[in-house]
Amino acid sequence: MAHIKMPKVFRTLLFWVVVAIAAGIGLGLFVPNWFVVPFATFNAVFGQYLGFVVPLIIVGLVAPALADLGASAGKWLLITTLIAYGSTLFAGFATYFVTKALYPSLLAGQKMVKLGAPGGAVSSLLGDDFTIPPVFDVFTALVLAFLLGIGVASVDSRIMREGMREFRNIMLATIKKTIVPLLPLHIFGIFMNLTKSGEIASVIVAMVKIVIVSILLTFVMLILQYLLAGVIARTNPLVALGRMMPAYLTALGTASSAATIPVTLRCSEKNGVSTEVASFTVPLCATIHLAGSTVKIVAFSMAVLYMSGVSVSFGTYAGFIAMLGITMIAAPGVPGGAITAAQGVLQGMLAFTDPMYGLMVALYVAIDSFGTACNVTGDGAIAMIINKMATGSLGAERYRSRAVAQELASAND
Repeated sequence: MAHIKMPKVFRTLLFWVVVAIAAGIGLGLFVPNWFVVPFATFNAVFGQYLGFVVPLIIVGLVAPALADLGASAGKWLLITTLIAYGSTLFAGFATYFVTKALYPSLLAGQKMVKLGAPGGAVSSLLGDDFTIPPVFDVFTALVLAFLLGIGVASVDSRIMREGMREFRNIMLATIKKTIVPLLPLHIFGIFMNLTKSGEIASVIVAMVKIVIVSILLTFVMLILQYLLAGVIARTNPLVALGRMMPAYLTALGTASSAATIPVTLRCSEKNGVSTEVASFTVPLCATIHLAGSTVKIVAFSMAVLYMSGVSVSFGTYAGFIAMLGITMIAAPGVPGGAITAAQGVLQGMLAFTDPMYGLMVALYVAIDSFGTACNVTGDGAIAMIINKMATGSLGAERYRSRAVAQELASAND
């Protein structure tokens, strides 16, 4: 009997998130409360599980990344990392100011003050007292990750570095095997409960507006990146951006920075970047440069906060963007990887509840490919800048830096 292979689209996270949203809304319109209770209970357990595992994920991903970068901290590795982080920060702050000015008029009349706990929503069987206390909180995890990563790099402990890499593999497996596969069911429960509570109409209308704004912001971000790269490299920015379109379109199809690396390499070389520089900057930036993902996370979080009636000071949000940029360095290059890694800072610094985070996931995954495409296309701009600064050669660092970049990319693939 011939084996029937499931079409590839049915195996994507985006497909199942769309199905979850549609099914959640459809069923929520007519099913009785008792039908919703098991899903509300699952969401309560899953939310607590996420709260428990996210600090461990932060340590497992950030610490070995810092250790690997610190152990081989040559000049060009440091410069590339700083440029990538600067690009991510710029994306975050630019999105913050644009959305802060835009949302009061764009989302007028669509506030959902009770999004954190919608009125009329069905409660979990376990009640509000069920908790899975994390081993430590998000801030402790970030400090611990810095201490371990920088410390291991300083003492150059091969045994400790290998142990941290093994722990990273465990955390990556946790994301891929337990968190990402269960996200659609989590979203299904959230949207069914939102429908039961009568909040869904405001959610859907707002989601469409927010998604359009976010996509447009990723386009603007790319234009700004290539204008700067064009000035530095003394080349036509629009032509350079046009040459990166195969990488952009490949990322749209795969939603994976790591899977797009071979195409990004070829496109960068067409822009005059030497093979030596491209083979270093592209794999490295596929791991540490997530400006497009940052645009989406900031735009969506600002929308969810506004719709929930929650006010956050600029100082708090500035700290969130700074920590988000660091978290993005270690985010796995797989669909849904960045939003999973960002959960800790969203809940730890912006006090996101589980329904708020679930809505964030739905928004993020809906246009995950556009953020990834912005990420990888922006990598080409950084490659042009580094190529100009290094005059096409990394000198004595060429082998060590390339090895570190490729190791980081393969670890997060």
